[in-house]
Amino acid sequence: MHPETALLVTLAGAFGVAFLFGFVAAKLKLPPLVGYLLAGIALGPHSPGFVADVALAGQLAEIGVILLMFGVGLHFSPGDLKRVQAIVVPGATLQMAVSFALGTGLALWWGWTAGAAVVFGLSLFVASTVVVLRVLEDRGMLDSVDGRVAVGWLIVEDLGVVFALVLLPAILGAISGDGSAGTAGDIAKVVALTVIKVVAFIALMGLVGRRAVPWLLTHVARTGSRELFTLAVLAVSLGVAMGAAALFGVSFALGAFVAGVVISESDLSYRAGADALPMQDAFAVIFFVSTGMLLDPGILLNAPGKLLAVLGVILVGNAIWSTVLMILLRHPFASAVRIGAAFGQIGEFSFIMAALGVSLGVLAEEGRSLILAAALVSIVLNPLLSWAAEQLITVVSRHPALLDRVERHKAPRMVATDLFMATPVNHVIVIGYGRVGRTIGEAFQRVGVPFVAIEQDRRVAEAMRTLGVAAVYGDATRPGILEHARPEFARLLVVASPDPYHARRIIELARVRNPDIDIIVRTHADTEQEFFEQLGVGKALMGERELAFGMAYHALRSAGCDDDRADEVIAQLRGGGRMPTREFSQMLMTGEAPAPKS
Repeated sequence: MHPETALLVTLAGAFGVAFLFGFVAAKLKLPPLVGYLLAGIALGPHSPGFVADVALAGQLAEIGVILLMFGVGLHFSPGDLKRVQAIVVPGATLQMAVSFALGTGLALWWGWTAGAAVVFGLSLFVASTVVVLRVLEDRGMLDSVDGRVAVGWLIVEDLGVVFALVLLPAILGAISGDGSAGTAGDIAKVVALTVIKVVAFIALMGLVGRRAVPWLLTHVARTGSRELFTLAVLAVSLGVAMGAAALFGVSFALGAFVAGVVISESDLSYRAGADALPMQDAFAVIFFVSTGMLLDPGILLNAPGKLLAVLGVILVGNAIWSTVLMILLRHPFASAVRIGAAFGQIGEFSFIMAALGVSLGVLAEEGRSLILAAALVSIVLNPLLSWAAEQLITVVSRHPALLDRVERHKAPRMVATDLFMATPVNHVIVIGYGRVGRTIGEAFQRVGVPFVAIEQDRRVAEAMRTLGVAAVYGDATRPGILEHARPEFARLLVVASPDPYHARRIIELARVRNPDIDIIVRTHADTEQEFFEQLGVGKALMGERELAFGMAYHALRSAGCDDDRADEVIAQLRGGGRMPTREFSQMLMTGEAPAPKS
């Protein structure tokens, strides 16, 4: 590989092979993450043929880690966590403690050093957020009470990873390479110094960044430039991560996470997440591919017993123990079993933890290969684990007495009430709040119909909220924006924006979430109206024609027609089929009358 083209070749190879393997994995009903890891194995030094630049891929993967943690912070919701804290805080904390203890104990039993055992245990206590969210979405549980509990559980685990990434270098720094630990006082001093730096960084971001970052993004948004806003989001996430590492000595991951939390408190978070998502996805793929490059497939043959032991820790510590904890915390049995099965794997944060352990010189390559292999196998087997969970639910449900003994009490009603108290149901979504959208919104307000408006103009969105209108700021065609208006619960979608291509994309996105939603769309030409009618929208209204109907009505009234006669004429024009506007336009262009219809 020529040094001058190493970056281009690495990116082309990683994206191309990852796409191929990811596509095959998706066709096999497996998470694309499995394909990305296999693509890395194929491009890595442990496989024949082309070998990508592992060092360069690792540097690109650092960007993936930063953007991944930025996305975690961006979607971190203290409110959502608070609503289910009675279950997820004690449950996830105990689950992480048991998984950590099992993993650490297993590594010590193998004769590993204390530092390696700590890293190994930390790598096994957190499930893959990507995989769990995919399982919940496929089962239609993401927006349910169970989905909120699962997401809250993941948030607690993610916070545990963040703290571990911060404190691990300090703790391992006080542990010598031969496994003997320093004095308790030495460890306490190092940890205290690290905590002080972290608190100082968080305080600075809370006092300055909390105001400066939203202020900056607000002014960038007002320029109306989409690419400038995207650049601002990337500059903030990468800049804060680098600054946190350089000035406070904390990890890139923590800096990016805090930057995301700062933006999450602003209404710009929706658009920031939508604009950063494509870049996050792209570099996350590089991260998974680079991780796969480091996996030695020989571990499957050379140490099958160790691999099975690690899988057992994941099954017991993550899946079974989390299920037991949820039941003990009075969550319904069936829901607890389903969620616990989804937790029976490890993923992206385990890779980050393993990479940190290797970079600190405490975890050997064998340990990282075991973690990577266990992640790959556990993700592949997760659908089988979910199937086994359903069988268990079926068996237990056939014995009401046994189910009563297992559950003992029903889940607290407060969870469901708190979760869905503010969720819009049977509402209307209005896309665009210009002259047309505002009129429609005013009509809804007068009759008490709840609606949510999505508007691209920042100033308009701010004015809407001032007037008490539920508004989402952003482009509804961008990933994640429309979802915030909850289309799966909406009864009607009104596309008041004038761009037909924009409208078509919105319709496609809405029907993915709600195939039965009624749709009204605005058009400007007969061809557009015909196209949307072929798409099966409820009503496609041509703006100029509606203006003509209004003017015709008032013209008839002015010419002496009474109300009933004018209404009758307009009704005939509306219901009598399409007016010959196309034929009339053809006559103007060609100067010839169209052929009469037979």
